Amino acid sequence: MARLMAIDYGTKRVGVAVTDEFQIIASGLTTVYSTEIVKFIEDYFSNNEVETLVVGEPKRLNNEAPKVAEAIDNFVRHLKKKFPNTAVVRQDERFTSKLAYQAISQSGMGKKKRQNKELVDEISATIILQGYMDRKNAGFG
Repeated sequence: MARLMAIDYGTKRVGVAVTDEFQIIASGLTTVYSTEIVKFIEDYFSNNEVETLVVGEPKRLNNEAPKVAEAIDNFVRHLKKKFPNTAVVRQDERFTSKLAYQAISQSGMGKKKRQNKELVDEISATIILQGYMDRKNAGFG
């Protein structure tokens, strides 16, 4: 079975999370600069089989798209062209940053770690991936 990979795309940084080969556990992988994410994915794909790329879809509470949505849409189009044999799906990412901050806070990490935005992006990607897995396992994916 192939892995799933989730991406929390931002215009500066991208959080990345993956599953194990059996798609049971979602784990944070890393954070990379937005300018380097496609190369990172290419390198990862050269050593790992990935079935689906799950890209966070930001929405406001009123379902309007924020400013970053256009950049994410362009990124998704690029992924679909660059990796035509890999499914690219979207997953609602509302509240993921807030949940990531809560998880970091509850983990007992020191103040310096809690302010690490790269860690927040990586945990956000993990939350996006877990949300997708939950939806898929419930028959909605």
